[in-house]
Amino acid sequence: MKETPSSSVLQDARRIVVKVGSSLVTNEGKGLDETAIGEWCRQMAALAKAEPAREIIMVSSGAIAEGMKRLGWTTRPHELHELQAAAAVGQMGLAQMYETKLREQGLRSAQVLLTHADLADRERYLNARSTLLTLLQHKVLPVINENDTVVNDEIKFGDNDTLGALVANLVEADALVILTDQKGLFTADPRLDAQASFVHEAKAGDPALELMAGGAGSGIGKGGMITKILAAKRAAGSGASTVIAWGREPDVLLRLAQGESLGTLLVAPTQKQQARKQWMVDQLQLPGAVWVDAGALEKLTTEGKSLLPIGMQSVQGDFSRGDIIAICDPQGKEFARGLANYASAEARLLCRKASSDIEKLLGYVAEAEMVHRDNLVLTQQRN
Repeated sequence: MKETPSSSVLQDARRIVVKVGSSLVTNEGKGLDETAIGEWCRQMAALAKAEPAREIIMVSSGAIAEGMKRLGWTTRPHELHELQAAAAVGQMGLAQMYETKLREQGLRSAQVLLTHADLADRERYLNARSTLLTLLQHKVLPVINENDTVVNDEIKFGDNDTLGALVANLVEADALVILTDQKGLFTADPRLDAQASFVHEAKAGDPALELMAGGAGSGIGKGGMITKILAAKRAAGSGASTVIAWGREPDVLLRLAQGESLGTLLVAPTQKQQARKQWMVDQLQLPGAVWVDAGALEKLTTEGKSLLPIGMQSVQGDFSRGDIIAICDPQGKEFARGLANYASAEARLLCRKASSDIEKLLGYVAEAEMVHRDNLVLTQQRN
């Protein structure tokens, strides 16, 4: 594989997830930092309006910290119901602040609250993905936070660094930018070790990085450098590289997008398209298959087209929307794999039908294709 020059990782990125931590958003717990949030919104708007335009998704911590401030609490509570109450109070101010600052820049915004369970359940995962991609299509900038008011796993064990990586995987982002209150990763905690040196670049997932990272650096948030290292490793699984940088660096997002070296760059070892397709090829067991006719076989193998329902002859097995399925030639030999846009029961109804008939047959339309070409990989070359 041809390696991507490090300077162009962010420069070439067209879909970027930006994550900011509680200590930055709330100025170490003193309440929402209007100036800082305004600066990030200005930069994100500039990227969204640039040519070529970038698609930006913001993952923002700060709801619990803002709720604590509004409730007059000086220390983070331990009781679950108090944390959830603080999140409910703080989320109002957090959403309002982003909406105001983005609107000032001429951008529309949307609040999306997710839980890890949303991303673990296949149907909810696909619904969340469809919602976010639709928002991006309509030039709306999603602002995502963990739904702390109803979930306890994030409050007890999780962090928004992980959520940022999961969102990057969800929307198949090119890059994840984690803005924090530190310049980036050091070989040791520079507050404790004067010999600590700065890590400008490394490979995401390198085990040595986890040894360098310490624990949580702030009493306001739940994260720390270790969660950022693990988030970068997770994001790399779908081919997204990660930058960990100081959130108050002037024009940090704009300068990164211009190819400037800021913070610590953790490069994904596999490119985005290759990562997803390799994942599909590596699956040992598939829940089902579709058999296609000769015309569809030709279009998929030589023209790089999507699989349309009209080209399907039959459906084998029992699978759900979002499952990886085999795509077989008229003799039943697998030649490709892909992500199914419809469950097996629905696919059987769609065989040999035009895409324009999908709504009439099913009562709704998820996609015009059974398998989109971006989610399809050839497993056998034709002779």
